[in-house]
Amino acid sequence: MDSVRAVVPGHVTAFFSPEPALDPALAGARGGGTALSHGVEMQARRVANGAGGLWLNGHRTTITAVSGVLDALDVPDVRLEARTRLPLGAGFGVSGAAALGTALTVGALSETAWSRRSLVAIAHVADVEAESGLGDVVAQAHGGVPLRLEPGAPPHAQLESIETPPRQLEYLSRGALSTAAVLGGDTRALETAGRRALAAVRATPTVEELMAAGARFGAQAGLVSPALEEIIATVTETGGIATMAMLGETVVALDTGLSDAGYEAVGCEIDPVGARLIHTEGDFAHSPDG
Repeated sequence: MDSVRAVVPGHVTAFFSPEPALDPALAGARGGGTALSHGVEMQARRVANGAGGLWLNGHRTTITAVSGVLDALDVPDVRLEARTRLPLGAGFGVSGAAALGTALTVGALSETAWSRRSLVAIAHVADVEAESGLGDVVAQAHGGVPLRLEPGAPPHAQLESIETPPRQLEYLSRGALSTAAVLGGDTRALETAGRRALAAVRATPTVEELMAAGARFGAQAGLVSPALEEIIATVTETGGIATMAMLGETVVALDTGLSDAGYEAVGCEIDPVGARLIHTEGDFAHSPDG
């Protein structure tokens, strides 16, 4: 096998409580969110003569979490080509998706018989060490609407699902936030709000309650900017349910809540399956510089 592809859903966190640990396999966050049908498609193929590297949407780049996965798997001479319509740093878990897509595809190319659980753990550790995510990877591997009850990589992570029929979402992104910067300050209010939100959603396990708990969490933790606060309030006033995507200047709404409120939003769906290898013919279009 010389080429492998994977699809990894994006992930928006509605609320979370960070759980640091010296061992990145134990670190992470409790919380809840949704996997998105918009995500990252990753192709890995064998190359020769040092022609490897990462291309994102046709441009050569580096993503720290991807580099961490490649170091852990130690598979030389691999070219990675990723495609996504999601913005980086805006609360969609793109770094985690790229790390997990790398782990699944490069792991499949490796001569080592990696288990899926091991590959998910490698991607989680890389995302935590890169300070780009605390729980996106395990949620993206799971799909659907997962609640993260215990932090860390498999087998330490514990998740349970909110059962839901196919559901549309909309999102509107205004820019990026630094995960490391937010978590580098006093997180006590955030931790308290996150625990309260998780308890509320476990008591009423619906997508509607998850989104409503996320909106309360963002306000209580002081994470919502005035611009996002206005958008969420407008969606609520028109009968919709919306929350901030943690951590990004992004609002996510159920169904057509953003459009109904008069905003130009992007529509997608909840991804029910999670990260998976796919079998398609042909390669991505090669970038001009590679």
